[in-house]
Amino acid sequence: MFQIRIHGRGGQGVVTAAEMLSIAAFREGRHAQAFPSFGSERTGAPVVAFCRLDDREIRLREPVLEPDALIIQDPTLLHQVDVFGGLAAGGTVLINTTRSLEQLGLVELAAKYRFLAVPATEFALKHVGRPLPNAALLGGFAAVAGLISLDSVAAAIGEKFSGAVALGNVAAATAAYDFVRREIAEAAHA
Repeated sequence: MFQIRIHGRGGQGVVTAAEMLSIAAFREGRHAQAFPSFGSERTGAPVVAFCRLDDREIRLREPVLEPDALIIQDPTLLHQVDVFGGLAAGGTVLINTTRSLEQLGLVELAAKYRFLAVPATEFALKHVGRPLPNAALLGGFAAVAGLISLDSVAAAIGEKFSGAVALGNVAAATAAYDFVRREIAEAAHA
């Protein structure tokens, strides 16, 4: 079973990201579940959503305490909430940012986790016209994890949205997917 925890703020589409991730997995014949955890339910408050993917039926129903991957939609949470809690050494962290690990104050964690910075908000602004990084980060996740395809992410976006909103989110996800694939290729050649 592969477990993902998504951190963000209310209004950023954290819960929708988990739902679309599970839809993408279903489309590929996997079992999946997605569910949120709310504190104070207001725009801007920290929000966490969880997603599990497996080839077998998933019977767990509790929050993801030991994720294999983190998707961090809002980097301001890095030092406000224990986003890294339970993440095993070698776990993947996808962060919506244009800043370096040094600028984020995460250099000491670089040896422990696999970090990928994705300018998801910029992709969303360019393609959707709004600072909603969720779809772009799912494209990035598809590229780094290899558990779901970009086509399944695009189809999940199409199930959740329609028209120009769907097309813009698919374009943002595709841009992030391509960005992460380039980053991985460059790191392999370095």
